[in-house]
Amino acid sequence: MKKRRAVVLIAGITALLLMGCERRVDPLSKSDFMLNTFVTVTLYDKDDPKILSDCLDLCRSYENIFSKTIEGSEVYKLNHRPASEETVTVSPDVEALISKSLYYSQISDGGFDVTVEPLSSLWDFTSLDPVVPPDAKIQEARKKVDYRNLKLEGNTLTFLSPDTSLDFGAIAKGYIADRMKDFLLEQGVKSAVINLGGNVLCVGQKPDGTPFKIGLQKPYADRNETIEIMNINDMSVVSSGVYERHFVKDGVNYHHLLNPGDGYPYENGLVSVTILSELSADGDALSTTCFSLGLKKGMELLDSTDGVYGVFITEDGEVYYSQGAREFLVGKP
Repeated sequence: MKKRRAVVLIAGITALLLMGCERRVDPLSKSDFMLNTFVTVTLYDKDDPKILSDCLDLCRSYENIFSKTIEGSEVYKLNHRPASEETVTVSPDVEALISKSLYYSQISDGGFDVTVEPLSSLWDFTSLDPVVPPDAKIQEARKKVDYRNLKLEGNTLTFLSPDTSLDFGAIAKGYIADRMKDFLLEQGVKSAVINLGGNVLCVGQKPDGTPFKIGLQKPYADRNETIEIMNINDMSVVSSGVYERHFVKDGVNYHHLLNPGDGYPYENGLVSVTILSELSADGDALSTTCFSLGLKKGMELLDSTDGVYGVFITEDGEVYYSQGAREFLVGKP
């Protein structure tokens, strides 16, 4: 296992920043707020505002399918189904997302769990005055979380418990980014960057044939401070960690990466996991999966999986790389 010591003590999780680079033409960019973050699409080889608008509209349409809080969304309806309704027919997109979610739930032995909604809705990380939920409520919600209570056969989904509900927060942004990339490719775009608030998906490379440069932000530092810069061609970069949605009470940092086993945020010595992969849905799910597994088992999973790479940051400021991950570092072999 290769590792390097950060220049300074790293106390938090990375965010992803698109670094400045030389371009033949001015890029065309548009942003909108959705998915509880700012979504930005930047084209490097097309001067067509309609492509940008249509791509963002596509993102919004998926939010209206996968959101657990937007009334009328497909997931909202599934979570608020009558108790007697056990079997439902789902759309192709929800079927695909459940199928992939169940795979990662299985390989993480429930560390990643698509049925975490009773817990995730109990914790409010966006409140102006957040509080730690009472332990009794946490334990009550925890008992409702179990991906094995879902059975998917084609587009038929069966809930084996009336208490089971879905939360795609750990994978939906990646899936949506992949669909946005598909759309851009259909429009003839060969060079672009899709940024869904930390989920960065690069379409192709820069018009001059060089890689995009993606910076990994130094945790708890100014957004312009990076710990590493990576060369990325036609790949996704996704981070999960303790900085994204969190609050501090009585000196304890409570973050959104919840352990279905005890109902509280994971405490395993990690502050972040960043995944490089071809598909952003895989990177999104793997960042949470590897975080839940911890450094050793998370690294083992990546090293046994083709085409995916990881960067782990621990509480003591160490940065660890899975096999092949260092090859993406700018200026380093």
